[in-house]
Amino acid sequence: MFRGRVTALRSDVIEMPDGGSAQRDVVELPGAVGIVALDEDDRVLLVRQYRHPVGRRLWEVPAGLLDSTTEAPREAGERELYEEGRLRARSWHTLVDVLTSPGSTDETIRILLARDLEAVPADEWFSGPDEEAELERRWCGLDEVLRGCLDGTVENGITVAAVTAVAAWRRVGGALRPADAPWLARKQEVRG
Repeated sequence: MFRGRVTALRSDVIEMPDGGSAQRDVVELPGAVGIVALDEDDRVLLVRQYRHPVGRRLWEVPAGLLDSTTEAPREAGERELYEEGRLRARSWHTLVDVLTSPGSTDETIRILLARDLEAVPADEWFSGPDEEAELERRWCGLDEVLRGCLDGTVENGITVAAVTAVAAWRRVGGALRPADAPWLARKQEVRG
């Protein structure tokens, strides 16, 4: 029905259990990665940028679309952490995979945990266009961000899922999946 630069909309007719049919409109999105950059003091890097659909600037973890057919999710995470966070990480793991709204979209987000961080030297900083040109960056304690999720000052869905996943992992422990772990919800796996 519609195909834009990033988003497409299709309308499916599906068979229902009673033998009838129903129309379901589906927003198609390429998927995305979100990155929790967690330092040795349990601080999380947040970036603040303008989000046009909601008409304001939001605090969120670095994130970006998987709109390249040649870039694996971890590579996209590395790129976004470099561009938005001005950081590189030596340790990468998958925290959680999220279907954002499976009743209306096929969008899936892989949230990665980046640790063992190092700052990118100022002469290597990425200067992005559009909304990325005016990014603010701030380190916040994990508990502070969690409180922000609960009091409504942190609203970005990727960020809420990301910091609650980190907090759950901190509480229950256990091994994290590798950054390149199979991603069941992703329609197409990028082949290197």
